[in-house]
Amino acid sequence: MARPTKEDSVYRLSPHKNGKYMYASTHPFTLTQDNKRKYRLLHWGTLTPELKFIPGKQYLYASMEERGKLIFPEGWDLSEIDKLASNRKQGRVAHEGEDLNRLYGDIWLLERIAESTGLRKDLTSVFDGNAEMVNDILTLAYYPIVTGNNYSRVARWQRIVKTPSRSELYPAMITRLSQSITEQHRMDLFRLRAQRLWKDELCAVDSTSRSAYGSSLADIHWGRNKEHLPLEQTTSLVVYSLTTHMPVYYREFPGNIPDSRSVETLLTEVEHAGFPRVVFITDRGYESIQNMERYILRGQPMIMSVSVHQDLVLKRILEFGVIDGRPEGMDIDVKTRVYYKQYDIDYKVKGNGDTVHEADRMRLNLYFNAVRRGEDLSALDASIEAQRQALQEIKDKGLALDDDATVKRNYNWFIVKYNEQDRTVLSFSINEKKVSKARRAAGFFANITLGLDKTPMEAMRDYKIRDEQEKYFHQMKSQLCFDRQRCWSEEGKNGMLFILFVSMILASQVKHVWKTKLEKQFATSLDVLDEMRAIRCIEHKGRKSSITPFVGAQLDICEAFGFDVPEGCAPKYRSKRVEPKRRGRPRKQRTETLEH
Repeated sequence: MARPTKEDSVYRLSPHKNGKYMYASTHPFTLTQDNKRKYRLLHWGTLTPELKFIPGKQYLYASMEERGKLIFPEGWDLSEIDKLASNRKQGRVAHEGEDLNRLYGDIWLLERIAESTGLRKDLTSVFDGNAEMVNDILTLAYYPIVTGNNYSRVARWQRIVKTPSRSELYPAMITRLSQSITEQHRMDLFRLRAQRLWKDELCAVDSTSRSAYGSSLADIHWGRNKEHLPLEQTTSLVVYSLTTHMPVYYREFPGNIPDSRSVETLLTEVEHAGFPRVVFITDRGYESIQNMERYILRGQPMIMSVSVHQDLVLKRILEFGVIDGRPEGMDIDVKTRVYYKQYDIDYKVKGNGDTVHEADRMRLNLYFNAVRRGEDLSALDASIEAQRQALQEIKDKGLALDDDATVKRNYNWFIVKYNEQDRTVLSFSINEKKVSKARRAAGFFANITLGLDKTPMEAMRDYKIRDEQEKYFHQMKSQLCFDRQRCWSEEGKNGMLFILFVSMILASQVKHVWKTKLEKQFATSLDVLDEMRAIRCIEHKGRKSSITPFVGAQLDICEAFGFDVPEGCAPKYRSKRVEPKRRGRPRKQRTETLEH
């Protein structure tokens, strides 16, 4: 019979020597099918010959609860644990490492943004106070924003830049960190970020494809790649707040899933995360009767762009009859010169059992643009003529047609008859019914609102600001270098998406402030960070760290973001001269403005 095991034995550390290295290890075990123990070594850090414990990545990325269970032998030197940010006591901060002089300005700005947006506070809560893990995640989030490089160069970058992380983030360390981030962490962050949203906040919903180099991930499939690259892909769905100008939700889907099929998962997860009653704005990719009924059943307010060829819309267009210049009965907006009309829609959906849900303030907003109508009609005629010429050439030369799907896609305005044996063209004619509908719908566009009291022009203006999310995706794929899926494990992929989400919150805030307050002074948001980069942090052993002065445009940047310049770095100086005591009110100390 096996010797009984004490409950705390799996948490007791012991030295384990492997070659020239000595590790502090535990020996957890699992039970096999025949009830036998299968032991493994778990290295929590290294040991010096003097038995000084140096925390490793296993210890750094463990939860505070898991760290507390570890039992260290008597006589071990645990002073390095006390130096960790999670255990550091308040008091005079002195630099204890080697003398350093590193770039810091852009990181300082991002650090202040992480604090002002509540991101650092939320991450600290998500990871149960593990400051080391939070600092490493923020370091990885800052890196692509300021460099535009992938993560293979992080450790080298840390040598010249002061970052929140005290650890050297080499590739193996980054992999271990990303694999430590779980679905629980993701949902916890959503719950905390949801508390910062307002009721009826406008949130754009859209997705983008990301090509993948590997083939081991479950979500990688062939799909409609927007970049037309011969690579499999995944689909990243993002909910972006048009009010706070930051992403609030993300989800990865298989690369072959259409946008309309992702709505149910989205609605379920935002409900689980405790999102308030926000307003979703979606394009035509999310248009379907099934999705519209889902919105009605859940009472989800939304603005959804719809196709004018949908029966619900086309029926209203046909009611105008022959359009001579403009449709009769539509009002015009003086500023945009767009005609509009709103229709109330009575729509009922059967719920569970015998319950019936009536759509809350469901309205169809129909618009007409006379200039756009002319362009649409010209484009239609050009497309019909180009297809006619191509079909005539195929018929004259006796060439074989492609498969039916290709013929339907390339010659959609014609009815083509062909010999089924050799697929040569027998005849072709214009599809008059289809062309007639297209001519009638030219110049029209439409959207549907649910649960909102908005005029047609208010709904159109809200929908148009959704373009901000398209710039978000462009920023993600260009500036942040996340245009490719570079992970090979499911755990690593989930962790890297989490870090990307954190990075995009910060980058979006930088871009928003630049766009609204600094665009006249700087050409791009990256120029804002470049201007701050020259500020340095000087750290000498046994001394308090110091930051070099803020001058010129750096002060304008701080003012635009609403951040105070660090003490001693501002160009204004308050004299510390001790004035002789005199009767009456003390003289106000003189403030001197230094040249900058």
